[in-house]
Amino acid sequence: MFGPSILRAASALTLSASVALAQGGRGGQQGPTLPPTNPQAQPVDRANAPYVRATPPTDPMILKIVEEGMERSQVMKIAQTLLDSIGPRLTGSTDADRAQAWMLSNYASWGIPARIENYGTWNRWKNGAAFAELTFPRVRGLEVSAMGWSPGTNGKWVEGNVVMIPDSVVTPELFAAWVPNAKGKFVLLNAPQLSCRMPSQLAEFGTVASRDRLRQEQSALSASFNQRVLAGGGPRGIQAKLKAAGALGALTTNFSQYPGINKVFGSASQEIPTVDVGCEDMGLLYRLAANNQSPKIRLMVDAEKGPERPVGNVIAEMKGTTLPNEYVVLSAHFDSFTGGSGATDNGTGSLTMIEAMRILRTVYPNPKRTIIIGLWNSEEQGLNGSKAYAEMHPEVIAGMQMLFNQDNGTGRISSISPGPFVHAGAFLTRYMSEMPSEITQWIRLGNTSPFGGPGGTDHTTFVCYKAPGIGTGALSWDYSNTTWHTNRDTYDKIVPEDLRNNATLIAMLAYMASEDTQKFPRDLVPQGNLPNGTPRPWPACPGPTKSAAQSTR
Repeated sequence: MFGPSILRAASALTLSASVALAQGGRGGQQGPTLPPTNPQAQPVDRANAPYVRATPPTDPMILKIVEEGMERSQVMKIAQTLLDSIGPRLTGSTDADRAQAWMLSNYASWGIPARIENYGTWNRWKNGAAFAELTFPRVRGLEVSAMGWSPGTNGKWVEGNVVMIPDSVVTPELFAAWVPNAKGKFVLLNAPQLSCRMPSQLAEFGTVASRDRLRQEQSALSASFNQRVLAGGGPRGIQAKLKAAGALGALTTNFSQYPGINKVFGSASQEIPTVDVGCEDMGLLYRLAANNQSPKIRLMVDAEKGPERPVGNVIAEMKGTTLPNEYVVLSAHFDSFTGGSGATDNGTGSLTMIEAMRILRTVYPNPKRTIIIGLWNSEEQGLNGSKAYAEMHPEVIAGMQMLFNQDNGTGRISSISPGPFVHAGAFLTRYMSEMPSEITQWIRLGNTSPFGGPGGTDHTTFVCYKAPGIGTGALSWDYSNTTWHTNRDTYDKIVPEDLRNNATLIAMLAYMASEDTQKFPRDLVPQGNLPNGTPRPWPACPGPTKSAAQSTR
């Protein structure tokens, strides 16, 4: 039994913790909130940013856009429905259908003509929860998520042992001899992480010897697992062979550098129930199997994979009054993977453009040039939606005044790239010079650069056709590790102030591009030379992958 002094100390600690929480946070830190520490989150040096005004803006329409976007913003309301009620938007999924239909309804309520433009087909997929537990040699719940387009288990629990492809299986012949052993079993397809600690912890506390040992062992294990999968036909080909052999399912993992965070992808080539397993649980299953301790799990995946069906982009437009055949385009991909809600990839980019379009319809309903918003499908499978649109609409490519794209997380837009267009910097400087400094003071205008080819995100699709696609870059918020394709990419990661800022900025840029008296000139910077000294050619512009059957992903 505890003595009075210990009880008093415990009570004091409890009171102290309560006071700390009441004072607003971890450790009860008091005093003024400190400014951000990341240099990109600091205001620009105005000496190098002539577009940052020293006086308030005077353009009446700019003032209306700012008032509507910053004081009557609807973006977080739209975000909550999209990300919480509808959720992730995998290409071909019923959730993607719901999201597209919901956007058509929104556009109709705002008085903006909209349509879905089909361009191809992809596998139908109905998302569903995944559940798993270890049943031998002990009982433990397992953290799993269904991979995109994973077949389900037909509403049933399936149970079997967990096995690895032996490390000696390094050729197709050896795999063919082994694969009958997968019947009635779950197969580990990825190397586990030998440590699920954050790299920063290892760097802070680990000896050089322990970190070197861990790196070498992890590298060897990953290479070994990769070779085994290649022997089975690679990540795509192995699925059909495991299905033919009667395997119950495939277990994968993709650690994203922080405890509890995994990247969750998926492929339409999956033919057996396939789940992402949390880092710690994957390590547990691996160690049990590697030590011949006969791990057994049971799994239920309440998803449904179906045949290919039509897929398309959501397109809305406000017709130009005087130059209807010239176009300003708001661009963002609407699809996502399924681990989280697709909040920052690319919910926030889509929401930026959606809210910008709502603002423009409210205060600038009769634009000079036609304003289009494209919510692209299947960006994650190779920019397919935007490539299809560019292929289907040469008139938009020919008449494009400027396109603005956003696709890298929730953060405040902090950079704008002119790409390979000689005059883009001057146009953007002129546009931003009309805007309030409260928005432009955060933006770094980049330098022109040669075009490396389409990839990364959708504006490059249009740049490939030498149409002025402008990419906007946002503050990271550790996007790559925390939210990009992860099971933690959810509504709470959105920064409302930054999202309102971004939507208002894009609305002002669209207005300025629409009203510009100058047609944007498409002069390009030189592409430079190849190593042999000959001029580097302009990259090819490949078309979209129009069906899952054609996809190599």
